[in-house]
Formats: sequence, structure tokens, C-alpha cells
Amino acid sequence: MFRPHRTSILIALVLLAIEACIALFVHDRFVRPYVGDVLVIPLLYFAAKAFFDIWPMRLAIIVLLFACVVEASQYLGLIEHLGLSQSGLAKVILGNTFQWGDVVAYVIGTCLALLMDRTMVRTGAYHP
Repeated sequence: MFRPHRTSILIALVLLAIEACIALFVHDRFVRPYVGDVLVIPLLYFAAKAFFDIWPMRLAIIVLLFACVVEASQYLGLIEHLGLSQSGLAKVILGNTFQWGDVVAYVIGTCLALLMDRTMVRTGAYHP
């Protein structure tokens, strides 16, 4: 019987809260654009890990590829092609400007997610 992984859910919720605080209260040129982009990868990684039993490296690659596809959609102007350029929700989910710095942040976030996962397994905080 499948049971969601509670520790991964908790980590994802904490990261979601941090991301929300950054989005609502931080209006600078470093934390909001870069730290937020780094942290979104571990957020997605642990949210997926909570419900899917996937080898960590494979999961990390899937999440990174997903983020890169979203970034590529920004490069291709998908939000405009879908007629959603006026939608605030679409801008938050899909974004609206491509930046190579975002891709670098996603790679850093992927390394962070794997490091967090490995550290938690080694310390016995949870079992994979």
C-alpha cells in the first residue's frame, strides 16, 4: 500500500513557506530572483519524492528537466502564444522572461536537493 512520505512533505511545505515569504516580502535583486530560483528545485524535488518512489538522481534530473522546459517556454514566448500574458497566475507559474541565470540557479538547486536528501538519509532523518 502506498503511503506518502511525511518527512518529504514537511520539507516541501517548509520550502513552500520560504518561497512564499520571498515572493511576498523580499523585493531585491538577489534573494528574490536567484535564491528563489535555487529553492524552487528542492521544493519540487521533495514534493515529488513525497509521493513517488524514484531513485534520487533520476528524480533530480526529472525536476531539473521540468524547470528547463518551463524556462524554454519563456524563451519561446509560450505565455503570449496562449494569450495569458495578462494573467498574474500564469506569470507566476510559467514566468515570462528567459534568463540563463535561472538555468544556473536550477542546476545549483538540483545539487542542493541531492545534498539535502543524502544528508537526511545519512543522519537517519528518514529512510529512502
